[in-house]
Amino acid sequence: MGDMLVKLYELPELESALEEVRKHGIIIKRPIGPEKYFVVEWVREKFGNHWASETDMTFSNKPISSFIAIDEKTNKIVGFACYDATVRGFFGPTGVDEAYRGKGVGKALLLACLHDMLNVGYGYAIIGDPGPVEYYKKTVNAIEIEGSYPGVYKYMVREI
Repeated sequence: MGDMLVKLYELPELESALEEVRKHGIIIKRPIGPEKYFVVEWVREKFGNHWASETDMTFSNKPISSFIAIDEKTNKIVGFACYDATVRGFFGPTGVDEAYRGKGVGKALLLACLHDMLNVGYGYAIIGDPGPVEYYKKTVNAIEIEGSYPGVYKYMVREI
């Protein structure tokens, strides 16, 4: 599958997605510098080195270009989403702990990132190497960018 394109000026509103996860005791927030180690290590543990490396990069951006989901009861990370991690204008990576899936966490993280991209000046976002294509089509009206596979990932080092 090729990359996908999202019109940031036609996004679903964010507040209802945030309210939905609040019903489950989950908050979405931008991490701050002192949380970098915890966020990056959580991503590495749950999703591997590539996504941890990309997440690490977001802490060098101003503003930090990632969001995390926190379970308010345990104060633990349960999901994350990034943008401007691989190249400018790209959304991803993103992931939610298996135990928290189906509660709207992924949607809230996706919309938090995409709305933030709009707020910092982007008109469009690219979802690079998307996994759940139908989900992105349904949630944010993403469309496939013809001829974009493998795109910026073509020469990525995949092992040592």
